[in-house]
Amino acid sequence: MIDMTEDLHERLRQLPAADAPALIALGRELLADGRLTEAEECFRRAADLGDAVAAFALGNALAAQERWDEASVAYETALAGGEADAWHTLGVVLDEMGDTDGALAAWRGAAEAGDSRAAAVLACREWCATQDLGLEDALRAAVAEYPPARADLADLLRETDRAVEARFVLEVGAKRGEAGSWLPLGNLYCDELGDDEAAEEAYRSGIAAGDVRCHHNLGVLLVGRGDQEGATEQFGLGAEAGDELAIAALRLFQD
Repeated sequence: MIDMTEDLHERLRQLPAADAPALIALGRELLADGRLTEAEECFRRAADLGDAVAAFALGNALAAQERWDEASVAYETALAGGEADAWHTLGVVLDEMGDTDGALAAWRGAAEAGDSRAAAVLACREWCATQDLGLEDALRAAVAEYPPARADLADLLRETDRAVEARFVLEVGAKRGEAGSWLPLGNLYCDELGDDEAAEEAYRSGIAAGDVRCHHNLGVLLVGRGDQEGATEQFGLGAEAGDELAIAALRLFQD
């Protein structure tokens, strides 16, 4: 193994200039040591030799630095070289860039290449964009791969008057420790089932699991009970965590 304390250029000098696999191996070693910029250089040199795996690794290194434009170019290069795994990560990067249509197209490409997680993400995004009830089977399949799909499936079930099944779906997610299940479960208890106590417990469990959005909904529930002090506290906590709904609600209370 190459001594990680040596200068990068010396280590590179020891490698054959056209040895892409060796450059990739060194890049991965540097990456494991937290030396992202140096790893990037190794991957870039290997990618310049036409290695699709290196282009994929370069895209990952650039995405880790939030250099989205450069990462998308690297992923497209990897795809052109036959590295189908780049479809999924290209979708993530395009989504970060605000290119929703491009992201959906990339996830669709990943799904067609057999990436089940990409298919799950695609189903969720299409549901949010279209509310197409025909996505039910896709969302059911997505739940095992992508926990956020559970909330979308429950939403579809609520839309088709199956609140009891929606509750079951979300309760299973909550029991499995999926933080994203608590907020829609609380909303379901509150809006559909009329159980404010269960809703409060769900919101508080969501807060404990790290879902800061639950502060706002708990605050709204407390407002309905006339607990202005408790509501203000929850809106304040949500606002401190950066939740826009909580920020707006707190502003209204302050005004």
